[in-house]
Amino acid sequence: MSDFRTLAAEDPQLRPTRDPHRSRSRLLEATLDDPERDIVRHEVLAHLEEHGAALADRTTMPGHLTGSALVIDPSSGLVLVLLHAKLRRWLQPGGHADGDHELAGVALREATEESGIEGLEVLVPAVDVDIHRVDHGDALGEHLHLDLRFVVVAPAGANAPGNHESIDRRWVGRSELEGLADDPGVLRLHDAGRRALGLS
Repeated sequence: MSDFRTLAAEDPQLRPTRDPHRSRSRLLEATLDDPERDIVRHEVLAHLEEHGAALADRTTMPGHLTGSALVIDPSSGLVLVLLHAKLRRWLQPGGHADGDHELAGVALREATEESGIEGLEVLVPAVDVDIHRVDHGDALGEHLHLDLRFVVVAPAGANAPGNHESIDRRWVGRSELEGLADDPGVLRLHDAGRRALGLS
């Protein structure tokens, strides 16, 4: 974990910003173990070059920036997954940047809101990047999420009351995660996160 550092929500480095140079920096510093992820990183950077600050707005098409979090309790090695109320899929916490190019802050904010856990800290740099298609059944229709993914560290034994965005929550190990998650990106994020924390 020597190349990583944890930041709490009040850290000045996580202040929201409309400056696209911030998301560019977060993308460039991401520690990606898979060469395919580096290709995806450059695809997201190309979108950023084209759209600039607007890429953090959820109305920007064909896609926009999002931040996701692998919430992990290092004391148990378990990760938190949520059964998404709209999508009916087991996923990691995450969501729209909503104008904010500080994607580490976005990931931490979304993890805190969706898990209900206080005292979370985000690990930087990011450990994964993904582009995936989503359709929430609203006016936006099908579009792309350009997702930068971070590890978020939970206090030992944390309870996750969640919020309205999920209908169930579970702390799971990898074998249970394999049975729940239908997206290989969730497993890839799990493995990258454990490596970042020196747990595997």
